Amino acid sequence: QVQLVESGGGSVQAAGSLRLSCAASGRTFSTYTMGWFRQAPGKEREFVAGITWSGGSTQYADSVKGRFTISRDNGKNMVYLQMNSLKVEDTAVYYCAADRGIFVIRDRGAWNYWGQGTQVTVSS
Repeated sequence: QVQLVESGGGSVQAAGSLRLSCAASGRTFSTYTMGWFRQAPGKEREFVAGITWSGGSTQYADSVKGRFTISRDNGKNMVYLQMNSLKVEDTAVYYCAADRGIFVIRDRGAWNYWGQGTQVTVSS
């Protein structure tokens, strides 16, 4: 069982930056693939970024590639999402997720555990 708690959301102007953090409980955190998803009002939850257990492989949605960076610290049971050059369309609730699989899968149905989410609002 893994419990996930996100933090770091807030309001920022376009072109600004935010860093989201996800604190995970559980002794087996380092074996999980971790990811970030987001859900804007009226839209489905979508994949943003994912990172394998070792941090050796990452994937990004095309809409955030080059602007967002996912990383993890297995010693601290933490996952991060550095978001730069934020756009109004990045506004959403951002969710941390954990998957027992060894690959990053973009289908939200494949992920086993979810946090409660943190709101990110980008204004023009």
